[in-house]
Amino acid sequence: MRKPNENHPLAGTRILVGRARHQAGSLSVSLRSLGASVTEIPFIEIRKPQSYRPLDDALKSIKSYDWLILTSANGVEAMWERVRKLRITRRTLKHLQIAAIGPATKKAIVKHGLKVKMVPEEYVAESVVKGLREKVKGKRVLLVRAKIARDVIPEELRAAGAEVDVVEAYETVVPEKSRVRLRALMKSTARRPHVVTFTSSSTAKNFAELLGNVKTASLKNVQFASIGPVTSATLRELQMPVAIEAREFTMGGLIRAIVLARYAEVV
Repeated sequence: MRKPNENHPLAGTRILVGRARHQAGSLSVSLRSLGASVTEIPFIEIRKPQSYRPLDDALKSIKSYDWLILTSANGVEAMWERVRKLRITRRTLKHLQIAAIGPATKKAIVKHGLKVKMVPEEYVAESVVKGLREKVKGKRVLLVRAKIARDVIPEELRAAGAEVDVVEAYETVVPEKSRVRLRALMKSTARRPHVVTFTSSSTAKNFAELLGNVKTASLKNVQFASIGPVTSATLRELQMPVAIEAREFTMGGLIRAIVLARYAEVV
């Protein structure tokens, strides 16, 4: 059994990071700095929507909205690409009250020169609703999100008296190029990860899809690490038990949870 190392608590731990390729870097760098051996195989691929027309139409009439809700950094960047394309100025957006689902989304918004009015206590849809329910009666709300997402926010805010428009800025799909690599990795007893990270329900669903019918045999002694309760619930629905769950639903929280879990095993 390896001895715990305070400076490199993840030494000897193989971790599979399944974020979209352009987003995996910061998580991987942090895990490697703690001693982990990291493999990156994306479980999701970000694609443009079939049509930008609904998003473009909403942005062209942005003055009519009171609130803008963004639920991911991907959504922020996809929306901002259209803002630039349509030559919409920041001044046109200044009247908006903006809600971000978490700190990463807030950071992406602030980078573009806008202020964020509300970030919920917990970084899930239910907490967004809790933070906005008393503020949106009689207001027009624009929710910019992925094509496939839970309907908690629009349904609950409409029930609270808001007029909510939902537009897709991007979609997530299964990256077919990952299928062979993932199956080969999980079948190899020498290379199989000790921990697999999941940062959304989409990553959990796509992981199961990519593995297909080889799943059960190739998950022996593998721990699933989830960024939060919604992702954990999806993993359990897929019969993949959650060994590690972040207390704070962020990348930093996920890393801390992995360190605590792995370090505790050898102390």
